[in-house]
Amino acid sequence: MEDTKKRLGRGLSALLGDVPAVDAAASAPERDPRRLPIESLRPNPANPRRSFHDEPLDELTQSIKERGVMQPLLVRRVDDHYEIIAGERRWRAAQRAGLYEVPVIVRNVSAGEALELAIIENVQRTDLNAIEEAMGYQRLIDEFSHRQEQLAKLIGKSRSHVANTLRLLNLPASIRASVADGSLSAGHARALIGTANPDAIAEEVIRNGLSVRATEALVARLGKAAEAREEKKAKTPPIDDANTRALVRRLSNRLGLQVSLAHNTDESGTLTIRYSSLEQLDSVCRMLGEE
Repeated sequence: MEDTKKRLGRGLSALLGDVPAVDAAASAPERDPRRLPIESLRPNPANPRRSFHDEPLDELTQSIKERGVMQPLLVRRVDDHYEIIAGERRWRAAQRAGLYEVPVIVRNVSAGEALELAIIENVQRTDLNAIEEAMGYQRLIDEFSHRQEQLAKLIGKSRSHVANTLRLLNLPASIRASVADGSLSAGHARALIGTANPDAIAEEVIRNGLSVRATEALVARLGKAAEAREEKKAKTPPIDDANTRALVRRLSNRLGLQVSLAHNTDESGTLTIRYSSLEQLDSVCRMLGEE
């Protein structure tokens, strides 16, 4: 694994097949590159890419019909077939284009090294949606112990980009799904991080077709309104009228304990029951039906 990481750092493009160069340290490829029948290839079940949208796949298919597969797929031998490390979109498009074989570069790597290569290759692609990208980063951190600084250098991104992309995984699943299907951009999603009700805001953004800047302004307005409500609530003293005091006396007499009640104008409040021993707490629990 350590040797593979060194190779990734100094010759990722050659190892991934971006250029038809042979790296002598890259585990002795078989006749590099070569052509293999499409039916002998299998997708990697651990491929971090989950979405293969029809429109861009159709465009790639048309390009392959006209010019062929310009970039070899990166594969490894597994039993009686070859598993795709990088290039599943090209493999799918080649099938649509009616090709019988595709160019490949075969690498003798382990399943773990193949997964690492697949994730890195995918997160460098511009057509990967932001959630798939974030999940790829997280897997590289969790499964291969990459730190954010190392990861940024490895994939050619800034550390802030990696950190901001990873933050998208903190959003609710519904919003992550909207980013994945294109209903929301990564910029929209980042504006919703840390908001009190991101789902409701996302619905308004999608319904009204708000831009990222308009979304940020909306979030700021809602945040200020929430702060104002909290400030007003903090400044408003709790109600202390005859009815409230009478209720406190009845509760205290019923429980045999000291009770205080802070009732607010917005109908919220806090009921506090004070006890001085575990026996008193047990007594309250029994009254509430707890054993």
